[in-house]
Amino acid sequence: MAQAVAGGATRAKRRRNAFSDGQGRLGWALVSPTLIVIVVITGIPVLLSIRESFFRQNDGVDPTTGLVQQGTEFVGLDNFLAIFRNTDVVTGNWGTMNRFWNAFVNNTLFTIICVVIETILGVIMALIMAKAFRGRAIVRAGILVPWAIPTIVSALMWRLIFDASGVMNKIIGTQILWLADGPQSFVAIVIADVWKTAPFIGLLTLAGLQTIPAEVYEAAKVDGASTWKQFWQITLPMVKPTLVVAVLFRTLDTMRMFDLPYGMIGQSKYSVETLSMFSYWEADQSRYGPAAAYSIVLFLYILLVAFLFVRVLGADVVGDPEMAALKAKKLRDRAAQRANRRGRPGPGQTITTGAMP
Repeated sequence: MAQAVAGGATRAKRRRNAFSDGQGRLGWALVSPTLIVIVVITGIPVLLSIRESFFRQNDGVDPTTGLVQQGTEFVGLDNFLAIFRNTDVVTGNWGTMNRFWNAFVNNTLFTIICVVIETILGVIMALIMAKAFRGRAIVRAGILVPWAIPTIVSALMWRLIFDASGVMNKIIGTQILWLADGPQSFVAIVIADVWKTAPFIGLLTLAGLQTIPAEVYEAAKVDGASTWKQFWQITLPMVKPTLVVAVLFRTLDTMRMFDLPYGMIGQSKYSVETLSMFSYWEADQSRYGPAAAYSIVLFLYILLVAFLFVRVLGADVVGDPEMAALKAKKLRDRAAQRANRRGRPGPGQTITTGAMP
């Protein structure tokens, strides 16, 4: 009898898991078209780039035949090892260094400075948009306009603003060559990027703010909490999951920055050159092997940052409450198993010392 009941429960469980909860064959069938598109559009180019990074375009004259060399040759890791050789030294905002490392430093500083400023302004925008006041819809639409403008259009617009005879110099009353290769061009890129993408963080943060129950703030007011304490102890902790994901997306997007500095300042400007621009320049010179190697390094750099966000800061990029519950259950089960091995009760468990008389 017990075996029959257990067998029926097992069959019912299998039928339920296979098709009804989205975790079995039905789930894979639903996501398989998207996975195929991702593999074709993203996976295959990445694999081809990895292969290309081990080759180099032949140039020059063959010493044995005296003919011009053609095609490509396998060089192994030489394209990656060339990164650590000072063969192409340039002078930028941060001194004289290898061109790759100059672009790497620009990438990193652009990411840190822009994302920090955008996060602060985005949270302020979200707090403003969350308030109930007349004309709130107009304010929300106006804040989101810069984010909706295509990046290259934004770059050309800011190029006119930062021109020597543009609006910016007339506002500050000083003649600054913003578009020249120097520290001022770095500042111009930061201003343009913050103006364009701070609303993105504000929009995602606003979505997180609207999930906080109003009763929480009412209880805090009854307890005498000030507005500043409510922000630090209620708003910020409860909006943190959404804010971390927003910062992650903006960080990854800023690390691959290309069109904004390319459209505003131009190519081969070492003060604002990023890894994407440097890789594009190498490919434009028909050096596809080094260009692929630099792209792979940038890809690994972005992958490392994404891993740190997910593992260290706990960014939930999926947002699946069921998967989060399953993960929490696994953690509790592991804690209970460790506690049992040590002879101590785990979470929600008790240990009996003997049988009742």
